[in-house]
Amino acid sequence: MENKTPEVASTIKVSSLTCIDLANSDLHQSAVLLKQACLDCGFFYVVNHGLSEELKDEAFEQSKKFFALPLEEKMKVLRNKKNRGYSPVLDQILDPENQVHGDYKESFFIGIEGPKDDPHGDKPFYSPNTWPDPDVLPGWKATMEKYHQEALKVCKVIARILALALDLEADYFDTPEMLGNPIAVMRLLHYEGKSDPSKGIYACGAHTDYGMMTLLATDGVMGLQICKDKEMKPRKWEYVPSIKGAYIVNLGDLLERWSNGMFKSTLHRVLGNGHDRYSIPFFVEPSHDCIVECLHTCQSKNNPPRYPAIKCSAYLTQRYEESHVDLSIYEKQT
Repeated sequence: MENKTPEVASTIKVSSLTCIDLANSDLHQSAVLLKQACLDCGFFYVVNHGLSEELKDEAFEQSKKFFALPLEEKMKVLRNKKNRGYSPVLDQILDPENQVHGDYKESFFIGIEGPKDDPHGDKPFYSPNTWPDPDVLPGWKATMEKYHQEALKVCKVIARILALALDLEADYFDTPEMLGNPIAVMRLLHYEGKSDPSKGIYACGAHTDYGMMTLLATDGVMGLQICKDKEMKPRKWEYVPSIKGAYIVNLGDLLERWSNGMFKSTLHRVLGNGHDRYSIPFFVEPSHDCIVECLHTCQSKNNPPRYPAIKCSAYLTQRYEESHVDLSIYEKQT
């Protein structure tokens, strides 16, 4: 293992983020607030989103039941090469410059299942899901499918406000090549509570999300931190608290590329505090074949495109492969 430079601990403040009311009938007013939030740091809250607390609580309860299973039972649904299923502790390393091991978290990936005749059926982000044994976890699959459907509805509402914030028509992202046929993956997460930055140990290493946006539900246990200026050395971190009834939303790298760097895909991480922590991030990206290139409203003669056009699936596949260990190490163990 190469030598790492341990992070020096420092006082970390609590961040104050903009809150967007999704029930506000004045979308343009919401767009103004959202635009400022995206210019500032790319993290914000949404309230009055329409996803019931009862469904969210049930999803968390079922998530805890899965992670409480013996490891041998969880390994029966080990993630496949298309990232569906169980991902064990240390399976992912997001910040290799500072981490001596992978993340001290375990997770479970669930995505959209296209119809059998879907032309994308053989592609990574439209593959069939892997589900736990229904005799072991009755009702588990139904809960997760329902939560996935409702979370996607929320993200599509946010996307309309995002479009207005980018000086586009509200329905800009509704087309089949974008969110009309999206890649949408929810990830159940369980953090063990282990972190010691001075030793390069993190619940979740510093990273930016890969896609368009992430809708995050947490169990209220503090741990998420953001760094608003990823170029600053040393980095300054701020805790993001949970707010009852609100979701945390953050932008991903593809939206930063789309906006020519105007909207921020903000660096974030999770530090454990000795307590188990559960969360459910819901990642939304445009369709598999979408070409992500600078929006016409985000460029000018004096501000030409900074990033080359790239196919969505190619970009996401590259980023996933860079951050996960080779599955063959688990195959050797079983």
